[in-house]
Amino acid sequence: MSDRPYEVIGTRPVRHDGADKVTGRAKFGADVRLPGMVYGYVLRSPHAHARIRRLDTTRAEQFPGVLAVVTAADLPESPDRPVDLVEGTLPLRYVRANVLARDKVLYKGHAVAAVAAVNRHVAEEAASLIEVDYEPLPAVLDVLGAMREDAPRVHEDLRMREFGETTERAGNIAEHFRFVLGEVEPSPTGEGLVPKGFADADVIVEREFRTAMVHQGYLEPQNATALWNQDGRVYVWTSTQGAFSAREAIAWVLDLPVSRVCVYPMEVGGAFGGKIRIYLEPVAALLSRKCGRPVQIVMPRRDVFEATGPTPGTVIRVKMGARKDGRISAAQVWMAYETGAFPSGQCAFGAMCILAPYDIPNLVIDGYDVVVNKPSTAPYRAPGATQAAFAAESVVDELAEKLGMDPIEFRLKNAAREGTRRADGPKHARIGCVEVLEAMRNHPHYRAPLEGQNRGRGVALGYWFNIGWYSACTISVNPDGTVNLVEGSVDLSGTRTSIAMQAAEVLGLRPDQVHPVVADTDSIGPTAVTGGSRTTYATGWAAYEAAHDVIRQMKQRAAMIWDVEPAAISFERGVFRTGERTMTFAELAARLEETGGPVIGRGAVNPASAGGSFAGAIADVEVDPGTGKVRLLRFTSLQDAGRAVHPTAVEGQMQGGSAQGIGWALFEEYAWTAEGAMANSSLLDYREPTALDVPPIETVIVEVPDPEHPFGVRGVGEANIVPPPAAIANAVYRAVGVRLRQLPLKASALVDALRAREN
Repeated sequence: MSDRPYEVIGTRPVRHDGADKVTGRAKFGADVRLPGMVYGYVLRSPHAHARIRRLDTTRAEQFPGVLAVVTAADLPESPDRPVDLVEGTLPLRYVRANVLARDKVLYKGHAVAAVAAVNRHVAEEAASLIEVDYEPLPAVLDVLGAMREDAPRVHEDLRMREFGETTERAGNIAEHFRFVLGEVEPSPTGEGLVPKGFADADVIVEREFRTAMVHQGYLEPQNATALWNQDGRVYVWTSTQGAFSAREAIAWVLDLPVSRVCVYPMEVGGAFGGKIRIYLEPVAALLSRKCGRPVQIVMPRRDVFEATGPTPGTVIRVKMGARKDGRISAAQVWMAYETGAFPSGQCAFGAMCILAPYDIPNLVIDGYDVVVNKPSTAPYRAPGATQAAFAAESVVDELAEKLGMDPIEFRLKNAAREGTRRADGPKHARIGCVEVLEAMRNHPHYRAPLEGQNRGRGVALGYWFNIGWYSACTISVNPDGTVNLVEGSVDLSGTRTSIAMQAAEVLGLRPDQVHPVVADTDSIGPTAVTGGSRTTYATGWAAYEAAHDVIRQMKQRAAMIWDVEPAAISFERGVFRTGERTMTFAELAARLEETGGPVIGRGAVNPASAGGSFAGAIADVEVDPGTGKVRLLRFTSLQDAGRAVHPTAVEGQMQGGSAQGIGWALFEEYAWTAEGAMANSSLLDYREPTALDVPPIETVIVEVPDPEHPFGVRGVGEANIVPPPAAIANAVYRAVGVRLRQLPLKASALVDALRAREN
């Protein structure tokens, strides 16, 4: 018998979808081909903010090869109500307005109309014939400018929510919330609260940080194919992170019961949070209803940048105080996040994470969601947390330096532990914050000498709270002793395998004896979005429950054969046993027909929460003071995985998130013209890191099992993107002695800072 606690979990089997992905057999959204299918194209606004005075589609409708044209007038006008999207609640009118603009366009790229034609070229040419009379309006493009009372209003009907209540205050601030912990008092100005504890501090650091909008950078553009069938049902094939969340949103927009919408999730060519929202699906469905044929729309790359959800740009102010003994005594944070044209709620996520790695007795966090005339923002891998960590970890690093402490030792002295209360209220359960920091301190990278001029080493810590939510799974037993596993979670990163491995562990099978299938919304129970680092955690848990249901039923079948009570039968590592009699899983599977027929196990879970994950980063850089170029020399990512189901997949998640964080730190940003147009809306102009920019990323998996999960699993997809920008910024400071407080760390800004220091 093996000394390992598990036979399957912790091994590195070949991914179930691996061969299909590398040979091109896997079917992505643009690969869908249906009989009679035609193609759509979406006309988008050339203005960042304008009123639609007139919209005439006559010429487009008369163009040869055109089968249908739709505008916002084709959307239903059912009563407005709040709808619960994955990342927050929005009025239904806002959700519809982002699909097709009705009275105003709110950002360059806002969808205005769509055409279906015999091919894409005809559809695009016909769309150019649609006549739109715009009345340009002043655009608001800066989060601080948008907060001014005299700023142009993105929405005339928007009223600020403050502390959970809707106020009468009009403007661009969608929400103001506040987290308070410990002792506080009114601020000297009479506005807001300040934490007590700064008077006890021997060192205080107060800084302001800015980050630009960045895009998730997935290779596959958004796509949707829809058939509005003669029976009134709508079938949609799409690249989505959540078939069920897409089904709900499509049903809301089209004012249909969810039972009349079926979503087929296709393989996804990258998402990272950016493919949760719907964009094209209702438009393709409306076109299909008009022309009576399936309609496919694939976004051009320009539209992906201009019309889908980047991450918010931010302004964050952080003030922290610490005593000589190294303990942080107080912290105050002010955060303003651009939400784009519609509220998004990501500032709250950032506020939940910004100070979560630390045990700070007194703190106040004020957060603001602010609408601007830019595309509506969407989640991007630990949404809101990377910007927050850049600010907080830069200040923590500066405090450590002023106190003459090692940056990791300072973090360890203040590290959150089990029972530490987060700013937003919950206490941490069993967490791995200390263990990640200790692994950083003991890693050879941190101890290695760093020789040469203008070189520096930086560290940072990040957190993502992870989510639970609902998942469903079924497992059916085949006569040859293998099983078919049907799940509702879209596979973004090999989760078919990580879920199958958890079922295999319970059933005593090899991973290749479990055949996982991601099903459409008609074929499996409701399952929440693949996001929030929940899939291996929650859907794996559902598979665990389904596997145990299989074993329960199989014991009943074995009891029939052996003429004993099911309670007298044990099952361990693939073998049923009673007394001296044994039967393997495969042997019993071959006898199911004679004992009652098929065995199908079911599992459904809805965890209220999930164990959060901490990640650390160590970065070495070399800076050219003459040009400001930052070269990344070495990078190590460390993360608490709880229990690494598939270590290779975990390492891949850590490397992928780190690479994206590196891009966020050094290169990536939306560049805007004064008129509100994105000036770099192509992969040629939008700078992402390449293999020449990223060294081999070393990984260290820390395992502090989550006590709530049957296997101790924690989600690992997101925390790894959080610390890289701060770690690199801290390394740049140690290389050349200047701290940049804006992302990306532009070469020009670095040169300017170095020159300013010399003068």
